[in-house]
Amino acid sequence: MDQQGPLSQERVTAIYDRNARFYDTVEAGVERVALARHRHRLFEDVHGRVLELGIGTGKNLMYLVERDDIELIGIDPSTRMLERAAARARDLGREVRLHAASAQRLPFDDASFDAVVASFVFCSVVNPVAGLCEARRVLRRGGTLRLLEHQRPTTPWLAPLFDLANPVAVRITGANVNRRTEENVEAAGFDDVSSMHLDRFGILRLIEGHNA
Repeated sequence: MDQQGPLSQERVTAIYDRNARFYDTVEAGVERVALARHRHRLFEDVHGRVLELGIGTGKNLMYLVERDDIELIGIDPSTRMLERAAARARDLGREVRLHAASAQRLPFDDASFDAVVASFVFCSVVNPVAGLCEARRVLRRGGTLRLLEHQRPTTPWLAPLFDLANPVAVRITGANVNRRTEENVEAAGFDDVSSMHLDRFGILRLIEGHNA
């Protein structure tokens, strides 16, 4: 189970602020080849008041343009990433309320959301279990947590390589490549936790849990 990472959350946020202007350009290749085709899964059968953690540059907004059954609120600790999300929302004509906040300290009341979603976020939350506990706190009873994440591979020969690469990855990008996010969701107290493998190495996962 993951706890504290090697960098403070302030330092991780500074990395994302620094990288914001070319973040989408750098990720364009992997987004096109591996990630984009799975993003719509975050919002399947989700409706009502929805919180997106780590909304970043707003890559998921395009899947909500015609969804008038979702009231979206997005948070991100990086103000420069939020500026890009706001611009993307304007371009798409999609209303979204944005807040500069950390997943570890959400500025919302208990049980105030029907669903909490995130894509590739808990790799960069310094204390992921604390962030997931916050997600559970703001979810109503019966609410859904849905995460699209990369995590430590299940392939035995590949997992140690990710462990070796992790210190470098964190310092350059702010993201851990060897998180065990499914285990962290369980540790945060979610019920009926399930995980769908989206690649043959067990790296990409669609993880779901519920606040019973």
